[in-house]
Amino acid sequence: MSPLVPGSRSARGVRRTVAASVPLAALAALAVAGTATGAPAGSGTAEVTGSATLGDIPLGAFSNSLLPGTVADDRGVDLGGIGSDIYPTGREGEYWTVTDRGPNGQIKVDGTKRRTFPVPGFDPAIVKIRVTGDQVKVLDAIPITTASGKAVTGLSNQAARDEKPYSYDAQNPLSYNPNGLDTEGIVRAADGSFWLVDEYGPSLVHVSSRGKVLARYVPEGLNLKGADYPVVEALPSVLLHRKSNRGFEGLALLPDGDLVMALQSPLSLPDGDAGDASRTTRLVRFSPKKQAVTAEYAYRFDPVDMVDPGEDDTSELKISSVVALGGDRLLVEERTDKAARLQEVRLTRGANILGEQWDDATTTPSLEQLDDPAAAGVPVLKKRLVVDLNTVAGVQDKIEGVAVTGRDRLALINDNDFGMTDGAGAFDANGRLVDSGIETQVTYVKLPKGAL
Repeated sequence: MSPLVPGSRSARGVRRTVAASVPLAALAALAVAGTATGAPAGSGTAEVTGSATLGDIPLGAFSNSLLPGTVADDRGVDLGGIGSDIYPTGREGEYWTVTDRGPNGQIKVDGTKRRTFPVPGFDPAIVKIRVTGDQVKVLDAIPITTASGKAVTGLSNQAARDEKPYSYDAQNPLSYNPNGLDTEGIVRAADGSFWLVDEYGPSLVHVSSRGKVLARYVPEGLNLKGADYPVVEALPSVLLHRKSNRGFEGLALLPDGDLVMALQSPLSLPDGDAGDASRTTRLVRFSPKKQAVTAEYAYRFDPVDMVDPGEDDTSELKISSVVALGGDRLLVEERTDKAARLQEVRLTRGANILGEQWDDATTTPSLEQLDDPAAAGVPVLKKRLVVDLNTVAGVQDKIEGVAVTGRDRLALINDNDFGMTDGAGAFDANGRLVDSGIETQVTYVKLPKGAL
């Protein structure tokens, strides 16, 4: 347990520990910040019933208390980004969350955007939190590690496929790391292990209860070499065409033990322009028992201006969260950065497109190019609008995690991007973060009776 005082940037002399999972109670005394159409199902209106905020925890102290020496300079960044997903622990008000790859941004140099990693030693972590009143407290954290116990980091994996990593000011190139994970969705299995999804591969990652990567399931043909953990090519090769930085983001654990992964955005088939213009993305079902994909589904976004009346760019549509509702039902979050809608779908056998022509990257037109996939014979998943969060006062922007916490009750968590913004102004002349002021928050929403 780290003796660090939360919020103190001078408290760098953290007692070193090699525990794979480090309770962080001393870090947790946190400061407070106080086309589906028609109306949603249920009677009445949805409303926010409470909100809690994560206080300031220096990122270097957090990281080094888990894996000593991983972060030499956090550049003034606090712990954030834990809103990539939220999953109930089974105890009231307690949740598992997961960070993404860490602080990152984009700076344009000579007309080309470069991906920056201001804290390249940061290791993605599973973070257990408790909501107490208007505070979010960190109870525990588990670093995600390789087979030999080293940090996987959040750095890009492969040259030519992934964005080249750069230093905080976009001036110095960093090394690729085949172990790197851009973790997003999280669920916990009955045996205590975790399943995560990753945007790079895209991949499905099985992690032990202490954070060690047991296996990373990737698309056939990815040819990822040099990783310090097992890499299994078990996903359809068509997923190699994921849009950059838009791989798997949502993950759900079904009652039968199967997993459902959601591609954040449509595939770039046959090219990026087609993917950006498309409203058709894919859900993939995976059986841990068989270690194989057993189904694939076509999911159709609503028009972008229906999801977000202030947006006209279709490429801004994303799926960030999928939640099992029981049986074959899923709750799917369609969003932009400013708005979100939650839809219910049923994963019927007749909707399975696995192994059909749409998994062949040479099919013309591709699934993503079809103006009306259903009219072309594609069994697109049918949707029912549960709630338009854009109409609920008090819901923050960029919701990436959704959990069902009771009858018609949701917990939402946002991704605050570690307080980072894009552009050269993200850091001051001394290389310290100019914080965006956006905090990580958990918000409770009560839905109309019968909405779920």
